[in-house]
Amino acid sequence: MTSRTERILIIDSDEKARSELSRHLEARGFYVTGCPDSITALDMFTKSIPDVIFADLPTSAISELAARLEDLETFTPIVACSDTVRSVDVVDALRAGAADFVLKSCADGKNALDDVIGKLFDRVRVNRLNQLYRQELEEANRDLRNGIAELRADQRAGRKVQLKMLPDNDQILSGLSVTHLIKPSLYLSGDFLDYFRISEDKVLVYIADVSGHGASSAFVTVLLKNLSNRLQRNLRRGSSDDILYPERFLERINSELLDTGLGKHVTVFVGIITVSERKLRYAVGAHFPMPILSFDGGSTAFLEGSGLPVGLFESPEWEVYEVSLEKPFRLILFSDGILEVIRAKSLDEKEQTLLELVSGGRHTIASLNQALSLDAITELPDDIAIVSVTDILAGSDNTSSK
Repeated sequence: MTSRTERILIIDSDEKARSELSRHLEARGFYVTGCPDSITALDMFTKSIPDVIFADLPTSAISELAARLEDLETFTPIVACSDTVRSVDVVDALRAGAADFVLKSCADGKNALDDVIGKLFDRVRVNRLNQLYRQELEEANRDLRNGIAELRADQRAGRKVQLKMLPDNDQILSGLSVTHLIKPSLYLSGDFLDYFRISEDKVLVYIADVSGHGASSAFVTVLLKNLSNRLQRNLRRGSSDDILYPERFLERINSELLDTGLGKHVTVFVGIITVSERKLRYAVGAHFPMPILSFDGGSTAFLEGSGLPVGLFESPEWEVYEVSLEKPFRLILFSDGILEVIRAKSLDEKEQTLLELVSGGRHTIASLNQALSLDAITELPDDIAIVSVTDILAGSDNTSSK
């Protein structure tokens, strides 16, 4: 008969009965081991655990044996063997932990015994497969947890880098008070903003929203910061004055995004305020919503303008718009995530709500934050970025947006 790999243990104090069953099983190709009592059997478990156990034992010993196998976390069925014909003994053995019951007169019931063995090993194989799958699943889950932990560590590091790239909050630049707020929907933000003085009386401010989310979008924010730093250095060195012109600033971003090959594009609003001339010159790279410009004691309205997104086309052109700032003013820039948290049906209604908030006195970041309950939202649908630029001449109470 073909040799098999399954191992069977026979526990029986009757050596003759043990030998008879052993010969029957060995003839069918099984590896068979015998012992006279459960104590000897338990000692054998330290070396090897069988696949099936045939045991002629009292119910208490069967119960102890079953408990030990359970502690070892192995599925090894116990077949109770006895010459009893009382149904109560059969029930007691099964309740004690036996998986099946056979009469010891194997010579008269070899076919039945073979059926029992076949069914038992079917169950053993299924259980072993389940154990294997469970182990593989546990290993996969462990690898996944380790991967998630590593990803979170990377995200925390990336978040620290992003925070360090942001400008200092509550700055006074050439008579302008500038502050910001940025709230990421994920750990890493695809929104970015910056503001800095490019000459004694010129302040550049921009807000950008990178397409998509996550690490690749956050990488583009690093590119934006690096580019603005290089353009400032170029101006100081006299090698390039691109940063003095809003349209050229967008052209440089467009060129560098295309060179990366990341397939990312950006919506950008960039404005340059010339304090001595009281003028705002700006360009729009498909940014939405447009900034809101509010004059002290006067009108409050969205700036006008449009333009192509940045990073999609080889040779785009952007129009430059100019606004006079004769009166003390407040300029507030938003990323489109602000519209996601405004409860209104249409975009027009959302924009109108935002305009009404600002015109109604919610012209600081702190007041907008409170009005829109941004701190109470645990999961933002999109990144939110806000930049506030306030003319100090508008009053001392507006020199800070806290």
